[in-house]
Amino acid sequence: MNKIRSFCVIGGGIIGLATAYRIAELLPDSEVTVLEKESLVGTHQSGNNSGVLHAGIYYKPGSLKARLAVRGIEQMTAFCAENGISHEICGKIIVATDPEEQSRLQALLKRGQQNGLKNLKMLRFEEIREIEPHAGGIAALHVPQEGIVDYKHVCAVLQQRIRGRVVTDARVYGLRQTGNGWIALTSRGDFEAQFLINCAGLQCDRVAKMAGEKPSCRIVPFRGEYYKLRSRRQHLVRNLIYPVPDPKFPFLGVHFTRLIHGGVEAGPNAVLALSREGYHKSDVNLADVYALAYPGLWRFVLRYPRMCFDELRRSFSKRLFCAALRKLVPDLQESDLEPGGVGVRAQALTPDGNLVQDFSILQRPQCLHLLNAPSPGATASLAIAEEIVNRIVASEDLSHTA
Repeated sequence: MNKIRSFCVIGGGIIGLATAYRIAELLPDSEVTVLEKESLVGTHQSGNNSGVLHAGIYYKPGSLKARLAVRGIEQMTAFCAENGISHEICGKIIVATDPEEQSRLQALLKRGQQNGLKNLKMLRFEEIREIEPHAGGIAALHVPQEGIVDYKHVCAVLQQRIRGRVVTDARVYGLRQTGNGWIALTSRGDFEAQFLINCAGLQCDRVAKMAGEKPSCRIVPFRGEYYKLRSRRQHLVRNLIYPVPDPKFPFLGVHFTRLIHGGVEAGPNAVLALSREGYHKSDVNLADVYALAYPGLWRFVLRYPRMCFDELRRSFSKRLFCAALRKLVPDLQESDLEPGGVGVRAQALTPDGNLVQDFSILQRPQCLHLLNAPSPGATASLAIAEEIVNRIVASEDLSHTA
């Protein structure tokens, strides 16, 4: 086999761009092409999230997600500092509102310490009010390493820093393997490379199928809807206020996030989207609706019927959405909320109805597929990219040159 010297990355989100950046950094003699189907990079998940720098407190110790989150926030913070990207390490509190949550908070503290987080501190009620004067709860965990950032700016800088080409408006509609690599058939013509990397996010399972794979999971899109605090009430939240995760349910729950360019977001909920790129309730894509026949989705719904019903009700009821938020900030009123942003999360779901919790990478000769990279995927993007390149280097007998 010829030594790999040309790479094609499908997907111009933050992880695809970071991967191309790492290839150029670690294998500078290589040629890199990024194919993005939209007219701008970072259009979907990368540009439609709350902009949090996650430190890795929630994730199972020893998991790929935990390891790359901890390394990723260090790398992302350094990258932002080097490139003048707006960011701030402001810290967050995770608030327990009853004794049961308080006991889970202790377990979360232990998990964070196992993952290598520093200066975690349990807070009493009085100490909570020193950090977040309007927060409720009986106890909280302070995570000082977390922060906020402008991920759209990160994507723009990564695009500029890539030593290669980023081709936009290049929807991939077919992949053909050759004796020396791959040809990507796109709306902008054909692109040939020796190694293919699939970072297609919301479409990653479909791209994998184009490459002849039969992924063991499927992407199911969940729409996250946010409210914003009206300007006169933004003083209710100084930085980041999060709930204690309930291990019985797969989603974190609504929370408050101060945005790097001003304002405070509240949310999101998590409802099934009828389009993988559907940012409105009315958005329907027939190919994505067909996915409703996926057995894994219905097993998931049957496993968590109350949670799914509650999330759907909050999607149509500002009153219920506000009630969930008031557990964290009791002074909040329904009139304090105005419509905010919307994002769609690409979540891999197994046929038995389980969410794939860890990052998932499928590697083959001359190709690699990133099949699950939900939050903290943006925070960890540079570390995920480093992991991808290191795996390729090891498997293809390449050597780092930087």
